[in-house]
Amino acid sequence: MITSPSTRPAGVLTAVRPRPADRLTFKPMGLEDIPAIMPYLASSGVRTCDYTVGGLLMWARYFDYSYAIVDGTLFIKGVTEDDVTRPAFSLPVGRMPLSRAIGLLKEYCHAHRAMPLTFSAVPEERLEELRALGASEVSPLADWSDYLYSAEALTTLSGKKLSKKRNHVNRFMADWPDYTLDPITSENIADVKAFYEAYNLPLSKPALAEIERAHVFEVLDNLDRYPFEGAVLRVGPDRRIVAFAIGEVIGDTLYVHIEKMAHDVSGAGEAINKMFAAMMCGRHPEILYINREEDTGDPGLRYAKESYHPLRKLHKFNVEFR
Repeated sequence: MITSPSTRPAGVLTAVRPRPADRLTFKPMGLEDIPAIMPYLASSGVRTCDYTVGGLLMWARYFDYSYAIVDGTLFIKGVTEDDVTRPAFSLPVGRMPLSRAIGLLKEYCHAHRAMPLTFSAVPEERLEELRALGASEVSPLADWSDYLYSAEALTTLSGKKLSKKRNHVNRFMADWPDYTLDPITSENIADVKAFYEAYNLPLSKPALAEIERAHVFEVLDNLDRYPFEGAVLRVGPDRRIVAFAIGEVIGDTLYVHIEKMAHDVSGAGEAINKMFAAMMCGRHPEILYINREEDTGDPGLRYAKESYHPLRKLHKFNVEFR
């Protein structure tokens, strides 16, 4: 006999299937969450830095990142890259079909003061898929495109286009024949911190530079908890540090999250760029590309990144569903 709600015996409980919005419970993203999110980032299928541990954890406070994992799918909530007052999500990553994931997020947004569903830092190659699912507005993030390079080009600096860079490295090696490039370890991390403590490079966006500076110190303080590898470049009889770099490998791509150099030492920047790329490609023969991330609209960074002649820029977009 089928029992109707009005005649159901007292004391018998029935399962209530949660609404989709109830299933998305976001928690702040912290270092302790790296093991949980890493497998999803490795399967994202894109090469933009927004789907790396460094791209997320180093900027978790600035972009107010939180996350939820539902049915084998990673959901990330934060703000748009060009407006930190505007709530937004990253594209979900995992086994859930995108159409269903968008449905969950629409329900979540409806349940939270009818906030619009906005995705930020959407890779260009995913736009058509989102349009097919009903995206109503697409706008470019002009200052947030990543610079993607050939790993072979940066490790060899061969060819006419990179001859000036190659000459700078050769001059550095001639000036400092006793240079050393060593992995960053617990034994030398204090020296790296001391170098960066004295590091000062004025940028056109000082507020953002100060935020980045705090993030770099946080990485240096917790380097053993990140899936990162680093190198430090020293010269002279006093083993003076003149540059260091830190990166992350996902699939066939090296992401250079941090690169700092002494600007009073000619060729130090070009040397750490080339030597770190070569070191990492030697350790990881699968690396085909190097992502040197965004210029954030800073003219100096833009010039420096363009001077290495990227294969292409990985453009990103804000996408809204109404």
